[in-house]
Amino acid sequence: MATRFAILGTIEVCRNAVPVDAGHEMQRRVLAALLVDASRAVPADVLVDRVWGDAEPAAGRRQLYGYISRLRRVLADDGTAITRERGGGYRLAVRPSAVDAHRFRDLSDRAREAGDDEQAEALWREALALWRGSAFAGADTPWFNAQRDLLDGERLAAQIELADVRLRLARHGGMVNELAARVERHPLDERVIGQLMLTLYRCGRQAEALHVYERTRRRLAGELGVDPGAALRRLYERILAGDPSLSVSPPPSPPRPPSPTAAQPVPAPPADETETETETEANPPITEANPPMARQLVPRLLPADLSLFVGRDDALDEARRLLGEEQPGPVTLLVTGPAGVGKSAFAVRTGHLVAARFPDGQLHVDLRGFGDEPADPFTVLGTFLRALGVPGGTVPAELIDRVHLYRTLLAGRRTLVVLDNAAGARQVRDLLPSGIRCAAVVTSRTTMAELPGRRLPLGVLDPEAGLGLLREMLGRDRTESDAEAARSIVETCGGLPLAVWVAGARLAARPHWPLAKVARALADEQRKLDELAVGHIAVRASLELTYRQVTSAMQHALRMTALLPGPGFAAWALAALLDTDLSTAEAVLDDLVEVHLVQAGSADATGIRYELHDLVRLFGRERAEQDVPERDRAAALTRLLAASLHLADRASDALSVDFQGISQLDLVSWRLSDTEAGHLLADPLAWFNDERRFLIDVAEQALDGTEGVAAAAGLATALTTLFQVGSHFDDWETLQKRALKAALGSGDRLSAAKVHRCLGELTTILDRYPEAVDHFEQALLLAVDQEPVYRASATAGLAYVHRLLGQYSSAVLHFEAAAGLAASAGNVNCLVYATNGLGVIDLEQGRVEAAVAAFAKCLELSRTAGYRPGEAQALRCLGQSRRALGAYPAAADAYRQAAAISEELGDRLSVTHATCWLGDILVRQGEHGEGRRLLARSLWTYREFGNLWGEAATLHALAEAQLAVGHPALARRRAEAAVRIWRRIGSTRWLAVGLGTLAEAHTLTGDHAAAARARDEADRVRTA
Repeated sequence: MATRFAILGTIEVCRNAVPVDAGHEMQRRVLAALLVDASRAVPADVLVDRVWGDAEPAAGRRQLYGYISRLRRVLADDGTAITRERGGGYRLAVRPSAVDAHRFRDLSDRAREAGDDEQAEALWREALALWRGSAFAGADTPWFNAQRDLLDGERLAAQIELADVRLRLARHGGMVNELAARVERHPLDERVIGQLMLTLYRCGRQAEALHVYERTRRRLAGELGVDPGAALRRLYERILAGDPSLSVSPPPSPPRPPSPTAAQPVPAPPADETETETETEANPPITEANPPMARQLVPRLLPADLSLFVGRDDALDEARRLLGEEQPGPVTLLVTGPAGVGKSAFAVRTGHLVAARFPDGQLHVDLRGFGDEPADPFTVLGTFLRALGVPGGTVPAELIDRVHLYRTLLAGRRTLVVLDNAAGARQVRDLLPSGIRCAAVVTSRTTMAELPGRRLPLGVLDPEAGLGLLREMLGRDRTESDAEAARSIVETCGGLPLAVWVAGARLAARPHWPLAKVARALADEQRKLDELAVGHIAVRASLELTYRQVTSAMQHALRMTALLPGPGFAAWALAALLDTDLSTAEAVLDDLVEVHLVQAGSADATGIRYELHDLVRLFGRERAEQDVPERDRAAALTRLLAASLHLADRASDALSVDFQGISQLDLVSWRLSDTEAGHLLADPLAWFNDERRFLIDVAEQALDGTEGVAAAAGLATALTTLFQVGSHFDDWETLQKRALKAALGSGDRLSAAKVHRCLGELTTILDRYPEAVDHFEQALLLAVDQEPVYRASATAGLAYVHRLLGQYSSAVLHFEAAAGLAASAGNVNCLVYATNGLGVIDLEQGRVEAAVAAFAKCLELSRTAGYRPGEAQALRCLGQSRRALGAYPAAADAYRQAAAISEELGDRLSVTHATCWLGDILVRQGEHGEGRRLLARSLWTYREFGNLWGEAATLHALAEAQLAVGHPALARRRAEAAVRIWRRIGSTRWLAVGLGTLAEAHTLTGDHAAAARARDEADRVRTA
């Protein structure tokens, strides 16, 4: 019996298309909570939370057991089981395809991968037809609501994709009403808006399309303070200009080239008007181009085309275009790429596709440029001359004579010459044809930089093309029966065609092997290169050929580069590993790029980034372990860690955001020169954005070892400023928790104290105040015997949290202690921070003049020391003081100055702090539109960063703005949201402020009882 489960609407069960009673609402919720994880175990606690949320009854666990027992009876008729798993969880043994939500996702994936739009449209329609309303209709718990939001987002994405397909198929009739309704539901989704505009235009409603754009522009400006994106603006301009190409769907994509077994010859280009009939006769006249010794033969030396050739459609089209262009001279196409990328197969396929354009024949040779015995031009020319009809006994005995005769014979012919696997320009220069109607295709593992010609670099296959190659070798049924393992094979081969081919060949020779067997073997990096071998063909051997041909300096650089963590790196990292200067490292990397052992990626803000293919990395590590002593490898990685710490600390210092002001340079044992470091860090924030992932990988690699924990923890600490400015909070927490564990495990109390201090800062930003207090207190305990600068830093952080919690006595005590410690240590950053904290407490307790004095001192200290973040903070706080005094223009000016400094530093969160209060001031000055726009933008930014205190402050400011313009109902909703957040994070002082605003809003809406309750709670909070 076929049982189907439905959750995309009401929760239902059907057996053979007949509804089955799945029980009352709570029992159906249990079923749905299991269906979302079909065939996977769900712990009982998780099920309880999903089904009841915060409203779990006292007997919730017992009720859950009862619901599962009854569901087992409902599903028993067709053998569907709910099993109890180890650890107390439950698993519903059902195929995902029997659940409409999982089927929807599967159909969506297939639609995105469809080969044409007709097929895609059918799949999208089938997927969307599964929806019967709102997912999990009637289930209202936090988990169900979150799942509903997720599925609704996927549904919208599917609807948008379907609309795109229909527009490409010119099936826009009847779409206007559907898209207009979607725009009403999603008024800021520019992709949906663009679809509506294009549909209206195609329906002859140009004016309406332009009106939709204008309405969107005004809404974006009013609500978010931004303009429409570039794509929507371009569409608007094209509609405004009446672009005729918008009126019809684009032409279908050209068909892919047919397989070689069914290939049709490509028509030759029209003959030149000057070409005479005698030039194409079977027996041409004797001329300089046809010396009497040569019978004009038509050589066909191309190898047979490969049937297992997939992908490369765009590159093949480009090759055919380049080889078909008319120009004054022969065409040379240079096909370059790393070993195993498929250059030879590409050249052969290209040769067959364009063969008809070269009716006088095709020459081909494997030059074995990276083998033990490369082919020499003298011997190759002898082969070519005999293929062109020169009798063996008359082939010249000197190289120069062979070259002259070869070029003479090709001068008047249309011949293609394929020179495969060249070592470099010297090997191929004498083999290139000079005839104006000839062409050459040259393949090489080098870039052939000194050889002129049209360049076509080949990279690895994309995942779909890699799967296509595996599918061609093993058959669709075998590949798709274990699609996950097939994708894993392609992924672990890095899309390298040779590697995929070898893996496929091993499986093809062993039809009894499951794909998962090879996938598991390839996932083991210790075995991967061993597994990628079949017969005499092996990926390792292919890489070895290139490796043996390069210089010893390049070999050593490859071995060292393979030790680097992560996929991408910059030249400074190799300089550290090699213990050399930056220019030497860059030169050797250029040499490695030339032979495609290293790939040059895009140039970023601080230079070129380089990459190693995973298989090249494994090969390099093997050679490093064989040829480089362990102590030398360890020393190289120590230099890499030191260089990373040096650059990160200098970048942090240049940004001057870290109020701790504690340098890590005493831990640096190797560094680049000041000139090199200064060049790299000309824009420290850009450098960090480029290197963030690499620096984290370097730190984690060092933390995995037993040596260098102090330097690794120092790097994690030095990155704090950079994490903070970029709001990389997840990276911050993950790395520093690892550093803390390593420091404590090694007994390094100072490193542990520094990391605790940084984690205290993070948890403060994330409004996790109890955790923050614990981190700061632990830092103080561990730093008790250390320099005062460390105690000052932790004490100031602890004071800040007490202030946020409204615990002013403790906050003052700690801020004063921190200021004294910072002054004794000469740490301006921390002194400014502590003094500013004392001023904020004065301000919040109504001592405005004392606060102004403290902030003025902070401003003077910061400007004298060049501490820009301290200057911005002092200006923000002076703005707050002037706001409290009613000096709104002066406050607005201070906020603008603070925002400008933070903008210059790239600190978006600090910019938002200033613009939020600027928006509040503008509302108070009567500039309601601009003020509300700034507040709305601030709200979005705080939510993006997960900053709850900032979100609450902005909501409160918006509530006051709504009160100022006479909208108390809207103000009440904003104030209620702010109060909920401040209550949740325990910020008592601001909770009282928010409750006061809420009481005012209730009063103005006529709800005097609610107003009295809010005022009473505010009084209790103030006196607590």
